[in-house]
Amino acid sequence: MALALASNSNRTMLRLTSKNGYLAFDADECRGFGRSLAKQYQTASPFPHIVIDDFLPSDLLEQIVADFPSTEGKAFFDRDQERFKFQLSPNDSDSAVVRNLFAELNGEAFVAFLEEMTGIDGLIPDPHFVGGGLHETKTGGHLGIHADFNIHEELKLERKLNLLIYLNKDWPDEFGGALELWDRGMKACERKVAPVFGRAVIFNTDLDSFHGHPDPLACPPDRSRRSIATYYYTAREEGLVALPKRNTNFQARPGQGDRTDWQVRRQHFINDWVPPRLQKIAHRLFV
Repeated sequence: MALALASNSNRTMLRLTSKNGYLAFDADECRGFGRSLAKQYQTASPFPHIVIDDFLPSDLLEQIVADFPSTEGKAFFDRDQERFKFQLSPNDSDSAVVRNLFAELNGEAFVAFLEEMTGIDGLIPDPHFVGGGLHETKTGGHLGIHADFNIHEELKLERKLNLLIYLNKDWPDEFGGALELWDRGMKACERKVAPVFGRAVIFNTDLDSFHGHPDPLACPPDRSRRSIATYYYTAREEGLVALPKRNTNFQARPGQGDRTDWQVRRQHFINDWVPPRLQKIAHRLFV
C-alpha cells in the first residue's frame, strides 16, 4: 500500500511506498524534490536552511509517536546549557516502523534529495546516530544556542547537515520550544520555528551555525517536545588534520543571562594551542 502524498501550498512532499511491507523513498522523486528547493535552501539566512511542513505522511509519523520509546530510567542532559533532554537511538528500538524510517533517512534516495537541495556532494549518513535518533525534552528543559560538534570521532568525518522532524501535535506557541536560528555574530535571532507536528528543518552545520531552543519549555508535565534527528557528514580528501576540533559550542545570548560554557572553551583552547602530544595531559589538568 502506498502512503498518501503530503502536500502544502500545492507542492508535493516526499512519500514512501510499501515494497512487500518495507516503506521506501523513490530516488527520482527525491532528486526532483531536492532540485526544486535548491535555490530557497542555499540562499537562506542566517545560514543555508529550509523549513518544510507536512514533510512526511502524517500516518507514518503518528505511528512513530505511538512507538516512541519510554524515557523511564534513561539518562538525560542536566546542566545550564541543556536540561531535561533525552537522546534515544533507533538502533535500540523494538519498533519496525521506527527502524524502517531511520534506515530510509540514511538511505541512498533520501541522501540524493539532500545533495540536490544543499549542493553538497558525497554526503554520508551516520549508522551509529551519534547525538541523533529520537529526541525528547521534558517540561522546564531547554537547549542553549550552540554550534554542533563538527567531527564524527569514530568515522573520522566532518559534519555537514542536520535534519529535524517534529512530532508535537496540538502545540500552541505558549508551550515554547521554538527552534531559534541566530546570526553568525550572535547579535540577533533571525528566525524562530515552532516545533509542530510534521514540520522538518534542515540546515548546514558550520562552526557558526548557531541554533537551539534556549528558553525553558512551558508545556504541561504530561507533554514533552519530541523530534526525529539525523545528521550527515562528508569525507575530506585531505582528512581532518586541517580542521579545528570542536565539541558542541554553546553561546550566550546578549542580555539574557545565559551562562558561558567555560569547560568547552578551555577544551577548544587546548585543542588549538597546545601541541598534540601534550593535549591529553592538558585536558586532564585544566578541563
